[in-house]
Amino acid sequence: MEVGEVITLVDEEENEFEFAVIDLLEVEGKKYAILVPAVEEDEDELEDEEEAVILRLEVDEDGNEILVDLEDEEWEMVADAWTEKMEDEGSDE
Repeated sequence: MEVGEVITLVDEEENEFEFAVIDLLEVEGKKYAILVPAVEEDEDELEDEEEAVILRLEVDEDGNEILVDLEDEEWEMVADAWTEKMEDEGSDE
């Protein structure tokens, strides 16, 4: 998985949604993907940070990358780390 890649996620009801990978980061030895809904060229850019989805990257027994939902506490930890990373990158400019 790479930043800029568009992936398709399927919900419990088999509905498909496209998400863009906007960042990858590592927190406490685990890898995470930050995703936002993929927007069409004629749609507005992402307006609300709360639309970001954070999922943990794991590898299944066949060696395939899979995305795993997070518990609330883990989500908060990763969201804080990502916010801090964004603030640090913003101060470098």
